Amino acid sequence: MTQASHTLWRWPRAEYDRLVSLGVFEDAPIELIGGQLLVAEPQGAYHASAVGVVDYALRAVLPPGWTVRLQAPLALDEESEPEPDVAVVPGRPSDYRTAHPARPALAVEVAESSLAFDRAQKGSLYARAGIVDYWIVNLVDRCLEVYRDPEPDASATYGWRYRSVAVMEPGATVAPLACPAASPIAVADLLP
Repeated sequence: MTQASHTLWRWPRAEYDRLVSLGVFEDAPIELIGGQLLVAEPQGAYHASAVGVVDYALRAVLPPGWTVRLQAPLALDEESEPEPDVAVVPGRPSDYRTAHPARPALAVEVAESSLAFDRAQKGSLYARAGIVDYWIVNLVDRCLEVYRDPEPDASATYGWRYRSVAVMEPGATVAPLACPAASPIAVADLLP
């Protein structure tokens, strides 16, 4: 007996955006990742608190000309529209009335149960999109993982990975690459 193979439907971002505008996914926590619709896990209080802490810390050090977006879509490519927990993009919020930002200066994921996914899948996706600064607020190990310097890697999920990976403990400080003159943020201030 032969087993039938399954066909995976790949969603283009344009079709996904059309369905979103029609309200098909209203109130559904869905992201388009690599052409696949993924249902996001519900947020617990700890995760939600961490997102707020990161938002607060970043807004405190960013100069004018930068916008912090929380759990809002990024138009990365023709098959991906992820919603990182926090993204720093150039400009003002009104600059994105007609289209989602495509090139954030920083993407941040807050990870507890999603840690492996955020490292492998989201990391490879963000590297492929050329996001030069990707942070994971690791709630499991209470540290910050900083990913920089994207490069091609055929073995990675989306064919890209980050060459530089630093694990920073609460006593360390970090600054977004886009704003090197900004005051450094204490890693402890990114952890609830």
